[in-house]
Amino acid sequence: MMTKYDELATKIIDSNYLLTDEEAIEILTSPKEDLLVLLQASYRIRHHYFGNKVKLNMIINTKSGLCAENCGYCAQSIISKAPIEKYAMMKQEEIVEGARRASTVQAGTYCIVASGRGPVNRELEIVINSVKEIKAENPNMTICACLGILKPDQAERLKEAGVDRYNHNLNTSENHHESITTSHTYTDRVGTVEKVKTAGISPCSGVIIGMRETFQDVVQMAKSLRVLDADSIPVNFLNAVDGTPLEGTKEVTPLYALRVLCLFRMINPTKEIRVSGGREVNLRSLQPFSLYAANSIFIGDYLTTEGQEESSDIQMLEDLGFEVDLEPLTKDCVTH
Repeated sequence: MMTKYDELATKIIDSNYLLTDEEAIEILTSPKEDLLVLLQASYRIRHHYFGNKVKLNMIINTKSGLCAENCGYCAQSIISKAPIEKYAMMKQEEIVEGARRASTVQAGTYCIVASGRGPVNRELEIVINSVKEIKAENPNMTICACLGILKPDQAERLKEAGVDRYNHNLNTSENHHESITTSHTYTDRVGTVEKVKTAGISPCSGVIIGMRETFQDVVQMAKSLRVLDADSIPVNFLNAVDGTPLEGTKEVTPLYALRVLCLFRMINPTKEIRVSGGREVNLRSLQPFSLYAANSIFIGDYLTTEGQEESSDIQMLEDLGFEVDLEPLTKDCVTH
């Protein structure tokens, strides 16, 4: 007997059906008794497009803190009182060495991240030269840069250097954006993603769940990313750091996190859905279930918080019967 979720999965696979807002909210508020059938329906979609492969991504935080933005979730922002390590842009050799380490743990995507509104020329030059050296050593490694809001021509320079993907998260819905930050606009974020698409770089853009948003906000996040046509969608779950304005916020349960991942899979069926920051503290013992909807994870540490041991993640994949996807990002993956 087909469930309503099976019927939705069939429509999504057959005709790229877009859920109505009512159907989407029903998923987010579904009873716990429905969770396994919801995961099964999401897995049908995930398996149709990606089989049992999982992409591994590793972050290097090349510049920590020292940021003038006022993002309420971020330990690196100017308004944060979190006791984090702060340092200026790393040297090229440190960034390149990080890529070598990523390769040893089967991370096919290496994410070069820097705090701040956007890169100044000196910082951009370090990233560009680092990417050139990494690509010379390992042409098949996918390089993702996450450097903030880009100025004119910066996206083109990154593309020329060999950057395959650029991450700039929407983070939340347009309606909720000013509750999270006022130092830049939602339009600023969308504009940067459009800029990298125009330059021929694969766009990566995602969200943070658990920042006091409504169910409707979550639905709009997923649908906005579908319109934006992001190739890769990191779904972060708030890990509320002490000293930030969102300190003490704990809205996400493991079951709700799984419902969110199912929703993002159903609304963006052909895209890389990545379980990202906060998965360890929010999903806890249910982490393996997340990969029935998602097909990508971060391994290792995040920007200012610790992640799970890489060996534990690899063991989790093996226990699930999944395999690491080592295929490089090709031109066919960039559809813009």
